[in-house]
Amino acid sequence: MPSEQTAEAEVEMTDGFHLVIDALRLNGIENIYTVPGIPITDLGRLAQASGMRVISFRHEQNAGNAAAIAGFLNKAPGVCLTVSAPGFLNGLVALANATTNCFPMILISGSSEREVVDLQQGDYEEMDQLAVAKTLCKASFRVLHAADIGIGIARAIRAAVSGRPGGVYLDLPAKLLGQVITAEAGAQSLVKVIDPAPAQIPGPSAVERALDVLRGAKKPLIILGKGAAYAQADDDIRALVEKSGIPYIPMSMAKGLLPDLHPQCAAAARSTVLLESDVVMLIGARLNWLLSHGKGKQWGAPGSKKFIQIDIEPREMDSNVEIAAPLVGDIGSCVAALLKGMGDNWQAPPAAWTDSINAKKESNIARMATRLGKNSNPMDYHSALRVLRDVIKERPEAILVNEGANTLDQARGVVDMYRPRKRLDVGTWGVMGIGMGFAVAATVETGNPVLAIVGDSAFGFSGMEIETICRYNLPVCIVVFNNDGIYRGDGVNLSGGTDPAITMFVPGARYDKMIEGFGGVGVNATTPDELKQAVDAAMASGRPTLINAVIDPKAGTESGNIGNLNPKSALAAKK
Repeated sequence: MPSEQTAEAEVEMTDGFHLVIDALRLNGIENIYTVPGIPITDLGRLAQASGMRVISFRHEQNAGNAAAIAGFLNKAPGVCLTVSAPGFLNGLVALANATTNCFPMILISGSSEREVVDLQQGDYEEMDQLAVAKTLCKASFRVLHAADIGIGIARAIRAAVSGRPGGVYLDLPAKLLGQVITAEAGAQSLVKVIDPAPAQIPGPSAVERALDVLRGAKKPLIILGKGAAYAQADDDIRALVEKSGIPYIPMSMAKGLLPDLHPQCAAAARSTVLLESDVVMLIGARLNWLLSHGKGKQWGAPGSKKFIQIDIEPREMDSNVEIAAPLVGDIGSCVAALLKGMGDNWQAPPAAWTDSINAKKESNIARMATRLGKNSNPMDYHSALRVLRDVIKERPEAILVNEGANTLDQARGVVDMYRPRKRLDVGTWGVMGIGMGFAVAATVETGNPVLAIVGDSAFGFSGMEIETICRYNLPVCIVVFNNDGIYRGDGVNLSGGTDPAITMFVPGARYDKMIEGFGGVGVNATTPDELKQAVDAAMASGRPTLINAVIDPKAGTESGNIGNLNPKSALAAKK
């Protein structure tokens, strides 16, 4: 007869490490983005041993950016795992950016023991991380008992994706990970989240009100935002646009929901349609700074427009201007309801409106063609982007990651997109440094090749992740637009001293040499032909590649197209 001690020894046990992994996998999360260290190193090792893919970065902010864009691409929370205190703070930048952009993301950080933190006794990397995170994300939770890990992760998942998506912080003290309970109790404690983002159906009266406003329009316009791309209601959105016959403009991350060459796309006449339209329907777009808050000279006289806005968050309505027809609900449900309400006899906009837009488009496209046609040496932004526009046209399945000042602003208007969720950029905050994290996650989550077009300044924020790209042998081609500085590379030190101007970098820097040190392919391109040849070779091979695209230091303008946000010194202007 076995002894009581032997019977206890035969009981299968589990611990906090394994319960975290089991809870994530139960809910379909298979990828983790991380920087290993105390106290989460073994959690990463065990996750990898379980079959999860664990991508180890060089800096937590880049790992967090990867998790954030994974959430956007999948409509499920991306997961970033960090160490305590400084590592947590590094990841918090990405978490706040994810929340601002409405990307579902969970930042999981190890932390110091509560007993020591609460008495401020000076523990290793001591910080009340939960208190710090609360103001910068959608929700935050701390788990203290192993039996609560399952419910903690379930709450984090539901909070990240329900309603308006956003970032969630989950605090796991080091002692929690080592807690042991029986495997049976552990299995019973796990929670599979059911319907984490339920449909939110718009009210019938709200749908009819929106249709009434749209019927009365003489010069209607649709604006598609990245929320429309996130919704993955691609077929219905296209059907709504085409059935209505209304011209549309896509915000940058909504490009490709319909091909940019679609006959109703009015992006090439953006200023005209914003100014002259009388009814504007916003689908997954917000009237924030990116749209001049819906007012000012760009929009014409106050009261000259009526707005219809589709958003899942009621408080977004009337945030800057009066919304004549608020349509509160998830985008898929709202668009489907509008389609149904339009019936079979919907009247297209007056021909005078669409004809005037087409004439303006043709004029602007012709003017742009002249700039794109130059074979500049050294290259300017347009001659280089013409080449990359053709690369994407030939490979519409590739994902474009784009950041910088002029590099971002010019690429938005030059590079056409053909499929949804293929353009990833700086989003609502306009924050630099997302490039390499986005590039890694884009190919890890989709399996598609990535073309990253980044300015030399933007590249500096996350450039060390080229080692990560090489280590995992990812099919990423990075083109650094190198004009020797921020905005321009020909700045002047106003003091007359020997230090370089604050916006200048090392002249003639060779970023391509960096990736060669990690086993990748480096190319220096000085002409459009050299650039095209190098990018074609990189995309065909799938090898990690960095192309140093030499841009004229005199090319570019300060702050690109948002220079008005950078105030000038009145005193300096007088000198």
